[in-house]
Formats: sequence, C-alpha cells, structure tokens
Amino acid sequence: MKGKNLDLSIGNSDPAGDGSRHGSRRRFLGIYFACCSVYARIYANRDGTAYVGHCPRCSKKAEIKVGPGGSDVRFFTAY
Repeated sequence: MKGKNLDLSIGNSDPAGDGSRHGSRRRFLGIYFACCSVYARIYANRDGTAYVGHCPRCSKKAEIKVGPGGSDVRFFTAY
C-alpha cells in the first residue's frame, strides 16, 4: 500500500539510543501544573541559569532559577 508510512527523521539524531544529545543528557525538572492538573518536564535554558517551560494545556509559564547551592529536588508544583 503506497503512502502508509512516513519517516520524518534526518539521519540518526540519537546514535546512543538513550535520549542523549552530543554525549550528554539534557537537564530537566518534573513540574506538576496545578492549573490544568498535568505533569510535564521543563528544561534548562542555554545559559544554565534557569529551568523554563510551559503548561502543555494552557501555556502558563514556569521558570525556576538555578541557585548557587542547587537542590536535590527534581519535582515541583506550579500554581
């Protein structure tokens, strides 16, 4: 059957097969967006100074700044 499959990949963007990019994992935090009762990930910005993302349903912005001491907490709630 013609047109049954569609391949949108260009090359092998994940050669290690482990979700890594260029040999290092992308840093993220788990966020519970209370506005829409949904979990999502937000990722570190390019400068590494904050984790930034949006609610996948209503697009409410979440930003968590990276402090000098850091934190072991990986999951947060955005109200």
